[in-house]
This record gives sequence, structure tokens and C-alpha cells, in this order.
Amino acid sequence: MSFFPKISFQYEVEEYLSKVFRNKELITALGTQEAENKYQSLLSHLSHPPGFTTVRVNTHLASVKHVKKLLFEEIQKQFKGLCVPVLEHPQLQDILLIPVIGPRRDLKKHASEVIVGAQCGYAVLRGAHVYVPGIVSTSRFVKAGDVVSVYSDIEGKCKRGAKEFDGVKVFLGNGISELSRSEIFSSTGPLKGLGIRMIEPVYLSPSFDNVLPSHLFLQNLPSVVVSHILNPQPGEKILDMCAAPGGKTTHLATLMHDQGEVIAMDKIANKVKKIKQNAELLQLNCIKAFCYDGTRALSVEKREDKEGPPFLPESFDRILLDAPCSGMGQRPNMAYSSTLKEVTSYQPLQRKLFTVAVKLLKPGGVLVYSTCTVTLSENEEQVAWALETFPCLQLHPQEPHIGGEGMKGAGLSLDQLKLLQRFDPSAVTWQGMDINSLQDSREDDLISLANKDCIGFFIAKFIKSNSK
Repeated sequence: MSFFPKISFQYEVEEYLSKVFRNKELITALGTQEAENKYQSLLSHLSHPPGFTTVRVNTHLASVKHVKKLLFEEIQKQFKGLCVPVLEHPQLQDILLIPVIGPRRDLKKHASEVIVGAQCGYAVLRGAHVYVPGIVSTSRFVKAGDVVSVYSDIEGKCKRGAKEFDGVKVFLGNGISELSRSEIFSSTGPLKGLGIRMIEPVYLSPSFDNVLPSHLFLQNLPSVVVSHILNPQPGEKILDMCAAPGGKTTHLATLMHDQGEVIAMDKIANKVKKIKQNAELLQLNCIKAFCYDGTRALSVEKREDKEGPPFLPESFDRILLDAPCSGMGQRPNMAYSSTLKEVTSYQPLQRKLFTVAVKLLKPGGVLVYSTCTVTLSENEEQVAWALETFPCLQLHPQEPHIGGEGMKGAGLSLDQLKLLQRFDPSAVTWQGMDINSLQDSREDDLISLANKDCIGFFIAKFIKSNSK
């Protein structure tokens, strides 16, 4: 049984998504009941955090073994001696996996309550403490040092500064308030810094606030897989088209041993600033980040005076298009707020970006397309469209292939679906882990579980066969 309610959608989005997962091809292959079970399982798992925290080691600065030792010591400190392992992944040799303990069902709820916004709540479920900007409401007499129960306002209906809230809220665990109510809602302006230090979270995950910042990058497992599939080589010229906040960009640069050129683009200036900050923090010099709209990144005329976008056709050896998407694979998410119009707006944008990417890619070059969503229209349908629209593109096997194959419903052949990689949270059959079951588990079984119990994600790899 789920600890949290299944993810909720606006009615039109729910109707749209249910049709996707009850499409004719899928029903024919699985049967009505099995297709329905998979869909319901997906809705349940999306509202819960992944079963493992994944961190990528900055191998440019330190070895995995060295960072693993430091991280294990840090977790022991945070978890007060509780023995939670740090696992190395046999196929992704630059990541470490930490099993998440929870949900813990026996935590006592306290009379003093703190309500946080949904995004803050999701961060808490993945190991974060509560920072002041995330706090929406507290009980009337909360003082610094009080033990409080923390809840998430998943529907966004609690008024800031309210002294009580009877709407839909989800229990996240208990913490100690660092500030009084009057300090949290000070009239002199929004405070920064730590608001609630979590001491009994429902899901026990390590906090990475200022933990080995130059050596670790917190990243979902499929997001690490993408860069390995692109497989950039030292000396090559790589384009990361929609790069913020720079996790994949910095990973690509690391895989190239910081030799060559990684061009990172994003059209929002603050996000580009974040890419540059991450590159500096991880001490990577081959990254050049530009504030630019990827749909306009193709130039028809040569300009000698400019190294940034737009670029001439066939400028790049490899291109990563981690496209803007509806984000329906992100976990945890208990209330998805986008409208159907917003959800369906991504397909045409992705096609514009993809068309530019194909033109910017050299013959023989590699294009990897990825999203963090679960729809057909943004994933398998895009592959079918790309193969029909660009005869120069061929689907290519992915290495490593850790997720499942593509989903039926877009008219792709079984052989084509096997070349795709879809990380599907509905493939997980369990609902949480306690310390006893963790200690009884084999490492191989835990790795296998980590490969499945992650965010929803999709990857396709193409090779451009000629310049036409």
C-alpha cells in the first residue's frame, strides 16, 4: 500500500495520460488488466521519492574510492552510526548509490506544525533540510528550539503566514525549528538560511548541503546514463543544447578529461550563470556557456569574430538534446499542476530543437535525445517522427543499456523499441526499505533495484550517416 496518495493531475491531463497508457498497441501486447496495473503503479511511484540517492563523483579531481570513503564517513555522522552502505555501480563507474530508508511509519506527530511549499517538500523527501523561503505557515507559538512536525502543502492552497491549515497536507517528518514564528515571517523582508533542521524525516536520505561540493554532483541515475551514451572523446567539439543547470555539461567535460570543447546553451541568463558556477566549482575549463535560444542556434553565414552561437551547419562531433519537456517523470510529485495545453506544447518545441541539432551535427556524428517525462508524444513518437523526417539518421544501440526498452504505441517496430531506453518507475514492485531489509539484501539486488527505482526518463541515440 502507498504511503502517500497517488499523483493527481488536472482532469484533462489525467484523461490524456490514461489514454497514453491504455493505447491500442500496449493493450494488445499486455492485455487490459496488465496495462491498467502498470499505469496505476506508475501513478503511485511518481508520488514517492526514488529508492536511492545517486551522486556522481567528479573524477576530474578525485578517485571514486577516495570519495566513497569520505562519503561513508559523512553519512555515518549524519545518521548517528546507522550503517547504510555506499554502493559503487558496476556499469556506471563514476556514481555512488545510497539506499533511502523509508517510509518510516512509526514517527510521532507533534502539536506544533510547519507547512512548507510543495517544491520544498519534495526536496525534504530527498534529504534536504527546510530553508526559510520554503516555509508557508507555522503554528501560532513556534519558538526557536521547538520540535515541530513538517507537512507539505501539495496543492499550494495554504496562505503565507497562516497560523493553521486544514487543507490537503502530507506529513514529511519532524525537525527542530531554528527560528521563532515572528523571525520566519519577519516584516523586514524574507529571511534566508536554515529554518527547520530535519531530525526524523519520513524518508532518511543524506543531506548534501556543503558536503564535498567540488567532488560530488547530486544527479538522478538516468541523467548520468545519458552522458555515457553520448560517449564524448577528448579533443571533440560537443554541444549541450539545453544545458542548465549543468549536471550533464560538467559530466561530458569530465568524461573528455577536460580536453576539447563543450558548448553549453540555455536561454535563461540565471541558469547560464549556474552552469558557469558549476563548471568553476568542479574545476572544468573546457566548458563555454552561452545564453542563447537553441531553436536559433543555426547560422547560414560564417562570422569570423564570434566563437559562440549561432553556429554553422555540421559544427559538432556530438550533440546532447536533453529537451525541455512536461517533466512527468520527476519524483516525488504528488500534484502535477500543468494544464493539457502546457503538456502538449512541448512536442513542437522539441521538434524545432531536434531539427537544428541534426543540421549542426557532423556526418558520422552522434545525437542523443532525452527527456524526463513518460508520455509517448515527447518520446517514442518523436523518434518515429525523426526517423521519417531525417533519412540521414539511424537509431543506434545504447551502452550502457540499464533501463527498459521503449513503450509501444508510436508505431515503432520491436527492434526499434529495443534500441531505445525508457526508465519506468512502474517496473518497481516494492514500496520502501527499512534498515533490516537493507542489511539482508545482496549488493547485486540493490544495484538492480536502483536501476529501476529512479525517475521516469527516456533516451534515444542516433548516428548521422551523411550530410544530406
